[in-house]
Amino acid sequence: MKNKWMKIGLVAMMAGLSFGGGIAEAAGVLTIGRREDSTTFDPIKTAQNIDFWVFSNVYDVLIRVDKSGKVLEPGLAESWTVSEDGLTYTFKLRDAKFSDGSPITADDAAYSLLRIRDDEGSLWSDSYQVIDTATQGDDARTLVVKLKTLSAPFLASLAMPGASILSKKGLETMGADAYAENPIASGAFTLKEWRRGDRVILEKNPNFWEASRVSLDGVEWISVPDDNTRMLNVQAGQLDAALFVPFSRVAELKKDPELVVTQDTSTREDHLLINHEHGPLAKKEVREALDMAIDKQAIVDTVTFGLGEVANSYIPKGALYHDDNALQRPYDPEKAKQMLADAGAAGLTLNYVVNAGNEVDEQIAVLLQQQLAKAGVTANLQKVDPSQSWDMLIAGDYDLSVMYWTYDVIDPDQKTTFVLGHDSNMNYMTRYQNEKVKQLVADARIEMDPAKREAMYMEIQKTAKSDVHWIDLYYSPFINVTRKNIENFYQNPLGRFFLEDTVKN
Repeated sequence: MKNKWMKIGLVAMMAGLSFGGGIAEAAGVLTIGRREDSTTFDPIKTAQNIDFWVFSNVYDVLIRVDKSGKVLEPGLAESWTVSEDGLTYTFKLRDAKFSDGSPITADDAAYSLLRIRDDEGSLWSDSYQVIDTATQGDDARTLVVKLKTLSAPFLASLAMPGASILSKKGLETMGADAYAENPIASGAFTLKEWRRGDRVILEKNPNFWEASRVSLDGVEWISVPDDNTRMLNVQAGQLDAALFVPFSRVAELKKDPELVVTQDTSTREDHLLINHEHGPLAKKEVREALDMAIDKQAIVDTVTFGLGEVANSYIPKGALYHDDNALQRPYDPEKAKQMLADAGAAGLTLNYVVNAGNEVDEQIAVLLQQQLAKAGVTANLQKVDPSQSWDMLIAGDYDLSVMYWTYDVIDPDQKTTFVLGHDSNMNYMTRYQNEKVKQLVADARIEMDPAKREAMYMEIQKTAKSDVHWIDLYYSPFINVTRKNIENFYQNPLGRFFLEDTVKN
């Protein structure tokens, strides 16, 4: 989902400073530089891009999202039917195997779905409570799922990486912790080695049902936390590819004839989280004033070098049910200053938690600090290691913090539920509370009429925006860079890399 909260350590930072020679030259092995190391290979126990983007090619799901990021297509389930009452889904699984050679059965699929629903360690339990039963049907390749109630986003939720299909026997034999360290793969690649704080090494899974589609022999995901170091590594040929190209480096890297910079359409939105439980921030008028004190276009122009676009809703532009006409408060620091005074919050001082080492986050922090000062607000910047920031948000040890989110499913229910619809994560740690919105989120989940459902999402966006649940900043593309000998290195709008199609010449 999400901000994908980041967890890195000193070891990872040091690992990014240099490489042994010849890594990128390894035949058939694609090396990718990224900021952070993985945290787990247990799909239900993470909500981070750094994990999802890796194991989307280690595990397969029943239903996939295509390259456009807008259409569901068969995965391990080659077909499915829905009962007339909309409560029973019958899936026909294809003839597929796990990386250990064992067959992938309906029993494995049922086990995986019930595990994400019931396991106490699942971060996604709420999204799968709609499942009543999941069982094997007439044969080992027939899965029958019965729902407790109608669910518009159910099929889309099956494409979420957290719902990856795992080996029931493997989990029961090995235990969850051991499985997460040495997973039995159902996808294009299997985990060969995980050097904590350094790299994840994958190798081609010969038992993958689409193995003939895979050109690469393996993939190495290498942690290089420093943005500039990561770019230098790919320029020097020490990496085949690098993620999260800083906006400031795009123009320069595009001039390098040995490199290809890609700007793929994304569902990413950067936003300013506000802790509603902290003093004056509980007042809607104070949050409105903060929104008016921030010049979003200046952030887009200065930080993204014009590559981003001002955001007007938590639902990203181009996504299902996005409100093109959502409220955008004008930039007016003087009015904001007066509003704060009227609300009894003149001279407001706020603790702004910043992910240290992230070039963009640090630039935004300086800009916001300057902009808020014009409205009489003092923002004290607290730079912390990204491994600490998420825990601080959970603890409520912050007033403001910029985070980001990318969709994991094509339906807006997932993000909406996490951000606005329930209390188990304190509405993305903002502590925002609106019972009307919460009920609308629940009602929209079971509304099967697209027109009525769209109307509900328009109302959700309108109300949340009016309440200033957080402050929308900007949308931006996925910007990555590869050496010119790499083909078909692509991210769809949900962030999935189609490495089964990538070629290293």
